Amino acid sequence: MGTYVQLPGVRTWYESEGAGDALLLLHGGLCTNDTWGPQRAAFAERYRVLLPERRGHGHTPDVDGPLSYLAMAEDTIDFIEAVVDGPAHLVGWSDGGIVALLVALARPELVRKVAVMGANFLPGPESSAAPEMLDHLSPDAPDMAMFRDMYEATSPDGPAHWPIVAGKVVDMIRTQPTISTDDLGRIRAPTLVMVADDDLVTLEHTIALYRAVPDAELAVVPGTSHALPMEKPEQVNRLVLDHLGHDPVPTFFPVRRARSTAAGGAPS
Repeated sequence: MGTYVQLPGVRTWYESEGAGDALLLLHGGLCTNDTWGPQRAAFAERYRVLLPERRGHGHTPDVDGPLSYLAMAEDTIDFIEAVVDGPAHLVGWSDGGIVALLVALARPELVRKVAVMGANFLPGPESSAAPEMLDHLSPDAPDMAMFRDMYEATSPDGPAHWPIVAGKVVDMIRTQPTISTDDLGRIRAPTLVMVADDDLVTLEHTIALYRAVPDAELAVVPGTSHALPMEKPEQVNRLVLDHLGHDPVPTFFPVRRARSTAAGGAPS
């Protein structure tokens, strides 16, 4: 069961379960909270899990004008302030991971730890392993059928609005985000960067993200695609929960992290 909260930018639907420190699950583009089915129960055993659906997604209505990751990040900040009233862990998949990174940049005091899966910091044509796919994401394309079904089953804007919101999301993916590595270097929340070994986001781009965020941790999930949280949920859940629930262990032969220790950071 869920409910709405009126935020400055949009009336936002969210669901919640569990108790403890707040943990936001941020869904992927054109998706709904249903895609977090394999994670909800496992995370709710340890955390107060909150699942907001972003503007134009799921039960949350669209807004006038184009969609942007920056506006969605601002909505998420407003949600944390209105519903959580304190810092939260952020776990984001795909577009949700982009939003998590932007929130961690803009409001570090609201973020405990971050875990992102299949996230990019540059637009799709520059970060995708298959940029040609963007040319085939018309609202009525066969590859969009699953997303269209999810949208039509939940959207308060009605099925007729699907072509509009699908076009907005595809345009956003083509041109956004544009986060510099210098900006990523300002993230202070402990961050786990996850990716499939056959992801839509290239491994090279993911490694650049991992290297840019100070003291980030990297996990490549074998035998998975961009849908890794659904394909290997037990492995993904274990990695995320370990990251959220434990401090980094001291390592015997630090190389990358030895530099931050020498500069006065915490030992690795």
